[in-house]
Amino acid sequence: MSAVLAEPAASGSGWRSPALQNALAQAPSWLLLLMTGLLLLGIVLPVASLLIQSAWETEGQTVGLGHYRAFFAQAHVGALIGRSVGLAAAAATVSVGLAYGFAYALTLSAMPGKALFRGLALLPLMAPSLLMALSLVVLFGNQGLLRDLWQAVLGDTPFYGEAGMLLGAVIWTFPHALMMLTTTLSQMDGRLFEAAQTLGASSARQFWTITLPASRYGLMLAWMVVFVLVLTDFGVPKVLGGQDAVLATELYKQVIGQQNFRLGAVVAVLLLLPALLASAVEAHLRRRQGAALTLRATPHQPKAVAWRDAALWLYCALLCSLLLGTLLAAGLAALANFWPYDLSLSLRHFDFDNTDGGGWATFANSLQLAVWTAVVGTGCAFVTAWLVAKPRGFEAARQTLNMMAMLPLAIPGLALGLGYILFFNPPWQPLRGLYGGMAILVLCTVAHYFSVAHLTLLTALRQLDPEYEWVGESLGASSCQTAWAVHLPACSPALLEVAGFFFVSALTTVSAVVFLYGPETGLASVAVLNMDDAGDMAPAAAMAMLIFMTAAAGRALLGAAAAWSRRHTSAWRTQQEAL
Repeated sequence: MSAVLAEPAASGSGWRSPALQNALAQAPSWLLLLMTGLLLLGIVLPVASLLIQSAWETEGQTVGLGHYRAFFAQAHVGALIGRSVGLAAAAATVSVGLAYGFAYALTLSAMPGKALFRGLALLPLMAPSLLMALSLVVLFGNQGLLRDLWQAVLGDTPFYGEAGMLLGAVIWTFPHALMMLTTTLSQMDGRLFEAAQTLGASSARQFWTITLPASRYGLMLAWMVVFVLVLTDFGVPKVLGGQDAVLATELYKQVIGQQNFRLGAVVAVLLLLPALLASAVEAHLRRRQGAALTLRATPHQPKAVAWRDAALWLYCALLCSLLLGTLLAAGLAALANFWPYDLSLSLRHFDFDNTDGGGWATFANSLQLAVWTAVVGTGCAFVTAWLVAKPRGFEAARQTLNMMAMLPLAIPGLALGLGYILFFNPPWQPLRGLYGGMAILVLCTVAHYFSVAHLTLLTALRQLDPEYEWVGESLGASSCQTAWAVHLPACSPALLEVAGFFFVSALTTVSAVVFLYGPETGLASVAVLNMDDAGDMAPAAAMAMLIFMTAAAGRALLGAAAAWSRRHTSAWRTQQEAL
């Protein structure tokens, strides 16, 4: 590293020149100003516009609660809120319960095939929630393959409604809960299990006295996250809700169906409040969970228990079969010549130009959005995380930047998208020309998923020893030069992982962009929604499967690149650990 930083020192006109040195020294302050402005533009001001519009009474030009009173005065609102909260609570309970058993099998058992089971269980992450909903229609809809099974088990319970939405929400959120619970259970202190085994405690007693109490914060955290995901999701209720509306579909109806932006803003604020509460609870639970870990903790190496491992293997195999079968059902509908009467294979449903929804141009737009989001989002997230973690000075400004970067964690996609309409579309707005174009879609998508990327890169940067900066300063290098020569290469695996996250998220997102696209910038995920609305279920399933396969291919390529980068840039860590 010292050679890289000191190499240009021989020349008096290189980076040693006073003008360039002064510019590099001032660069962090200018970058701080730039990123603060971008986050204000992309996150803070749209959300502020949403809050103002929900309370702005044009008749008296005052701020009040008139729009809220008008919304709650409607007869169906009580049932709407009750259904939304009840569905989210039920889905969170079932999803977290199923994921907990799966995560236990992956981390605290010696069953074979863990990597395969984990990969299969996480497949729905690369598909839009609409795909899983369409798959359930293929299986249990009015012409579904397993319609008779649904009636035999649930009787007269209609598929389209609360039951279908619950099933779709559980399948869609299961991988999210699994990732969080796997992380929680993998951090168990092995010394506790060794002591319990020494005292002769059975596997069941170890679970009730060690595993479950130690993972309670992780369970509560996963429940809160899944609750908010279901409460704010738009795709599953739109396809499977039937006549049973929820808050997310009510917001869509107010904005798209009735052009009532102020009542839409009220619904968006109602979605925003539980997300903010969940974010605060999540931060509290993360601190409590972190405090439970000690420096002396050792990894737990589970021992083989034949009956337990066999039971857990069967459990994971059953769940993976259900997930994979549900996913493949949409593929069957996409390839069937005429569902469900002629199941011979055909590619005619991929002729999107002859269906309502936008054609192949929407897929090209989605691919363009995914690439731009990956590039712009990864770059902005790295700069923001670096400004928070590394340069000295401007402490208050850096903490403010960090708070703004964390804000999207508590903002549902529909609320953010409506905020963009209210902020960018008024006649007085000089940036109004962005509305309906690719730039605003990229900006909104980056903002929607920015917090996860920021946290990932912030963690990677904070793992780097501060001695790198001290060595750079002793060689006369600025913080920007140290970032270019050291921080950026060292964080390249995390950068590629973040790029993959942005790429997949941009391909599969619906809620954040459903209000923002124009005639020439329609997206594939929205085209799936439009095709389903028009009754073209098979083309909708075909487009959704195309999105899934593209997301999987892109994620695999970037994941392979990240693995290659990790081998070539982090070999010193392995050598250091070996010593």
